[in-house]
Amino acid sequence: MKTSQTHTPHFRPHLARRVAAEFVGTALLVTVVVGSGIAAQQLSPRDVGLQLLENSIATALGLAVLILMLGPASGAHFNPVVSLVDWLIGRRTKTGLPTRDLAPYLLAQIGGSITGTLLAGIMFDTAPAFSTTVRASGGHLVGEVVATAGLVLLIFALAHTGKGHVTAAAVGVYIGAAYWFTSSTSFANPAVTIARMFTDTFAGIAPASVAPFILAQLLGGALGLGLLFVFYPAATHTARDVVVTHPVKAH
Repeated sequence: MKTSQTHTPHFRPHLARRVAAEFVGTALLVTVVVGSGIAAQQLSPRDVGLQLLENSIATALGLAVLILMLGPASGAHFNPVVSLVDWLIGRRTKTGLPTRDLAPYLLAQIGGSITGTLLAGIMFDTAPAFSTTVRASGGHLVGEVVATAGLVLLIFALAHTGKGHVTAAAVGVYIGAAYWFTSSTSFANPAVTIARMFTDTFAGIAPASVAPFILAQLLGGALGLGLLFVFYPAATHTARDVVVTHPVKAH
């Protein structure tokens, strides 16, 4: 069965279409994160715990919906770490994100994420401003390593074990849970981290905390990749199915 899976032709939509999907998907993801954070802050101004609950539920549900909506178009990475790992593990078998597609994906994700922050601010009549929320303590950085490692391991393990049909729900649930079990509230995404420094609201992160967070996320991605190869050494053959399986080409 592995041989059949390896040689089955897969169809990838045109690069422009995939990049547009990554831009829109990441923009909407950040709109959900920042917008629900602003709404939570306004609706529950005296209860930070309730704010986090409202923010995490909206993010978990929104992420799952976006993966279902745009996954068939681009794979629904919405995250530079996911794209980098997908590109890296597919080098040997030519099944991951092609090298020529990597930079467009990353630029679309970063540009989309910043657009999402601005869109959320417009909807809630909140002007863009650099965040004053400092998050780069040792505990926060460890939290980002853990959150990102778990996310990478989850996504690529599901692809390898043929459970891609539950990825949307599983990733949404994982991120929603990681809001609570990590001290950093699980950014786990360099593009989202960059974008959230432009909002001085509940979801913001101070510019000085951005670089340490991104380094922690990259380290977490490497850790998740290492764990993936420990548990699933043949995972390189299914890189093409991250995050959502690409449709099979009709004959």
